[in-house]
Order: sequence, then structure tokens, then C-alpha cells
Amino acid sequence: MKWLLIPAALLFPAVAKADPCEGALPNRAGQAFSGVVRYIGDGDSLCLGPTSDPATWIEVRLSDFDAPELHSRTGRAARERLSRLARGRVLDCIAVRGRNGRTIVYDRVIARCRLDGRPVGDLLRAAGGREGGR
Repeated sequence: MKWLLIPAALLFPAVAKADPCEGALPNRAGQAFSGVVRYIGDGDSLCLGPTSDPATWIEVRLSDFDAPELHSRTGRAARERLSRLARGRVLDCIAVRGRNGRTIVYDRVIARCRLDGRPVGDLLRAAGGREGGR
């Protein structure tokens, strides 16, 4: 009879969404886009957009920095570093092809982004960021 006391949340877990970014992704290499950084996913991915509406946010995977995975020992620090550097600031980006030749991977556009004219990857390294992702 004790099994009847199992909380409903354990029986019917909510589906978690990875991020709130819902905007249309640039789909070809060389396509330029920009916006205010609205959300930081991990140490090398973020969402930017022109408004506070997530339907306008583009999810970006930075092409020039490979941060440690979020679940790793240094993953949260990497996310915080990117957040301190870029959140609320305007990035200018260009879609590029990844190692597999595609510009969109895992529902993110791969892009080279600049903050005040400087590559974000260079800024992350200058701020003490160490690469260590896949």
C-alpha cells in the first residue's frame, strides 16, 4: 500500500526544454546576423535576438571556442565566463560550416561571432577560458 503514496511528479515527470530559443536559424554559410545576447546555454552556446521575445532568438554554437561540457567539472564556470562576457551585449555573427560541412547542428547555427569587433573565442581565452569540449 505504501506504493500508492508515490508522488505524481515521479510517475509523470515534466519534459524539460533545453533552452528558450525559438527563432529561425540562418541556413547558409556567410549569412550575417546580430542581436543582443539573451540566454547562455553553456560555455560555447548562446541565444541572441532583437527583442525579448524568445520566438526571435537565434541559438548559436560558437565556431572559434570549444568549451568544456556543461556537466564536466569546469562546465559551469565556462558558462559563467561566457555570461559575464556577453550577456546583454550585441554580437555580430556570420554563419559558418562546421567540421561536418553543415551550418546547423543540434538545432543551433554554427557561427563566428564578434563583440566590439573582437572574436568571442579570443575574448574567452583572454578571460582565462580553457578549451576542452568534444
